[in-house]
Amino acid sequence: MQKLEIEGGVPLAGEIVISGAKNAALPALVAGLLAEGPVLLGNVPHLNDVTTTVKLLRQMGVDVVLHDGSGIELDASGVSKFVAPYELVKTMRASILTLGPLLGRFGQADVSLPGGCAIGARPVDLHVSALKAMGASIEITGGYIRARAKRLHGTRIVLDTVTVTGTENLLMAAVLARGETVIENAAREPEVLDLARFLNRMGARIEGAGTAMINVQGVDALRGVEYTIMPDRIESGTYLVAAAVTGGRIRIKKTDPRTLDAVLQKLKAAGAAIEVGTDWVSLEMECRPKAVDVSTAPYPGFPTDMQAQFCALNAIAVGSGTITETIFENRFQHVLELQRMGAEVTVRGNTVVIHGVESLTGAEVMATDLRASASLVLAGLAARGRTTVARIYHIDRGYECLEEKLSQLGARIRRLAD
Repeated sequence: MQKLEIEGGVPLAGEIVISGAKNAALPALVAGLLAEGPVLLGNVPHLNDVTTTVKLLRQMGVDVVLHDGSGIELDASGVSKFVAPYELVKTMRASILTLGPLLGRFGQADVSLPGGCAIGARPVDLHVSALKAMGASIEITGGYIRARAKRLHGTRIVLDTVTVTGTENLLMAAVLARGETVIENAAREPEVLDLARFLNRMGARIEGAGTAMINVQGVDALRGVEYTIMPDRIESGTYLVAAAVTGGRIRIKKTDPRTLDAVLQKLKAAGAAIEVGTDWVSLEMECRPKAVDVSTAPYPGFPTDMQAQFCALNAIAVGSGTITETIFENRFQHVLELQRMGAEVTVRGNTVVIHGVESLTGAEVMATDLRASASLVLAGLAARGRTTVARIYHIDRGYECLEEKLSQLGARIRRLAD
């Protein structure tokens, strides 16, 4: 098992290019199941979750060609298996997204109940109940969702809670359904909008994506197209926080600042000087950050995937700050590891109270999920001495070339094998 070793105390400086968004690439890849011709996706990041998704599509019969750089070509004309098996999806909750396109185009799907990061329950009942309302026959048995439908029909769906994967699954199911589907209380995340743009490019008729009400007029078929995946807003935010905690100065390029408003607002409140262009953001932090209060919320609120990184920022900030997690109930597993580095952090229900210290001390720590691992890397960059982060397979699920990009910014970081 590999580890990251970090010698902290170096202010980050320089420029890096942001990769395509993991949370947009995964639904786009499975949406390729819906097209009757080849699909070429660009700006797909090199991540373990992408590799797992490609393996999953190939075992279904999708012809997948990896192009030089970040392109992936998909041809679903040969799909003959409609199963997402447990052995492939046990580490990746996004596997549930195969349910909508398989059922919508082929009329059948056997999808394993998903795994992924242990950050709390993400129940599939919203997906199942909505698809039943669209005419599917579904049972959950043997750890699988087994769904059948001759052809789904449009209906009005009101989601009990805002769910990104639920909204995406229903979009992919509805585009080939008979008639009109209306999704109310839909997720407004940029990744949902990116998926809708991709589907529309293929010939779908979707209106309202990016708002709380999405209207889908079903069509008979979708065509193959070329499409470029949006930049990763969470990777963007992570590197900006990395510069802030090290007292650095960086510019991130090929990003979309419009998706970063909530994060940039908190970084400014922490004392960072920020400039924004059409596809770039620069940050300079000339002193210790000031502690900030954060409460996660569905987009356009503060993203839950940036909560752990701001725990690391508050840990070395001037003053005290609170971070409240409203999306997942088990997402403070990084707190104990930060305490090992000298952070003064107290958990009170779904809130952590952090009293900033002047500096952290390097230690051996262990990643528990994707974003927790990022917070530990950030803490290691800011700490005195050497930090070793174990179980970094979590990082490889969501960050493309993390240590290479940080090294490019001057960080002293390297990957070690046990």
